[in-house]
Amino acid sequence: MAFSRKLEVKTLAAMITIYCHKMHETRRNELCPECTNLLSYAEKRIDKCVYGDNKPVCSKCAIHCYKSDMRESIKNVMKYSGPRMLLTNPILSLRYFYRKIFKSNA
Repeated sequence: MAFSRKLEVKTLAAMITIYCHKMHETRRNELCPECTNLLSYAEKRIDKCVYGDNKPVCSKCAIHCYKSDMRESIKNVMKYSGPRMLLTNPILSLRYFYRKIFKSNA
């Protein structure tokens, strides 16, 4: 997996962790089974992205490769965790915003 996709997985893992800690009351680096499954699914989808190394951020992508239930789960995670990422992971947040604004292919 290329650096940009690894970075996206890392960002998504941080977002899911924030969400899971609050919504499912997990601790430290633990994730509940539901969030573990969501992260695993997202990693597979990111790894198999048709754009390869030129992958845009998912929110700017014209192709929706997530199943509808998983897509809804990811939206909920991002809606909750996005604003909190700036406080907990500012570097990942800034990299994401940069890619969202300047590197979008779709």
